[in-house]
Amino acid sequence: MAFTSTILLLGSGELGREFTISAKRLGARVIACDAYADAPAMQVADACEVFSMLDGGALRAAAIKHRPDHIVPEIEAIRTEVLADLEQEGFNVIPSARAAQLTMNRDAIRDLAAAELGLVTSRYHYAESLDEVLAGAANTGFPCVIKPVMSSSGKGQSKVDDAAGLEPAWDYAVANMRGDRARVIVEQFVDFDYEITLLTVRHRDGFSFCPPIGHRQERGDYQESWQPAAMSADALEKARAMARKVVEALEGNGRGWGIYGVEFFVKGEEVIFSELSPRPHDTGMVTLISQGLSEFDLHVRAILGFPVPDTIAAAAAASAVILADRDSDDFGYTGLAEALSVEGNVDLRIFGKPTSRPFRRMGVALAAAETAEEARLLAIRVAGTVKIAYRD
Repeated sequence: MAFTSTILLLGSGELGREFTISAKRLGARVIACDAYADAPAMQVADACEVFSMLDGGALRAAAIKHRPDHIVPEIEAIRTEVLADLEQEGFNVIPSARAAQLTMNRDAIRDLAAAELGLVTSRYHYAESLDEVLAGAANTGFPCVIKPVMSSSGKGQSKVDDAAGLEPAWDYAVANMRGDRARVIVEQFVDFDYEITLLTVRHRDGFSFCPPIGHRQERGDYQESWQPAAMSADALEKARAMARKVVEALEGNGRGWGIYGVEFFVKGEEVIFSELSPRPHDTGMVTLISQGLSEFDLHVRAILGFPVPDTIAAAAAASAVILADRDSDDFGYTGLAEALSVEGNVDLRIFGKPTSRPFRRMGVALAAAETAEEARLLAIRVAGTVKIAYRD
């Protein structure tokens, strides 16, 4: 069978699943990799490999075996020095090995944004012991936020209101970090009006931006998102300029083509850089219903060197997550028909994860309406109708 390209996907969660579907629609062959079998993207990919992305030897072996046209990381916890070596050997790492290296750790991307590029960020300090956490909090003041420099989906993140909360927050961050480095960032809590994700597409013809996405988090993890988020033209222009600046700095030896989820806090007209993911963003799942081309479609188009629209429009829409509440490997879902019967423009994505655990995202409800606020209420209603039926 002829393919337009071969993609080695590193990480095969729900974002990887939707990316794989978009890639296959444009004729690509996808090899989905993850640390466990039957991961969501593996269920729709052409082939799969099971290994830890932190196993550099296994990562290199997969690349040599499949000789992909593109290596596409979907997660942060990857042996990035191997990606850098592979890029030097001629493999195309998406968006670049430099981007993977700098965004794998919050300290690297924060130092790039604040120290090298001069972007506005909150005050922050790094800590590798409880004593250093205490010193960092003395400089940032309370409340502050403590989180591992390397984690995913907000794991290990805590808001601390006083000194008594610092030790539990340190313990929680270390217990939920990824990788082998006990290091956290202690940062000033920003009393923001709202926070957004600005999906920024770097492609063969330049840059395109999706309308801003608002989102709400709990435990450092996204619970709902909506698009377009209301913000002034001046604040949006500041966010776009900052996003473009940091994305250009991440291109490295690669072309830098792909989608970036750039997060900002907004206070009045002040825009504060928070974080960046060089890949589709979880809050961007709303684009599955809000945009003609979802964030996954845009990522694939950019990677393959296909045209990306200069202007990307979005209808008012929202997403709301469906969460598990216990550990299980034997469960099903109820309420799907009822959820899809809710009056309005609604849809569901069940991710197909083989196991559940407390607060794990198992699916997402999608809704479109006249306004983003109406869509939020509709998406929350649909998500609440779906129940996980545990059999064990």
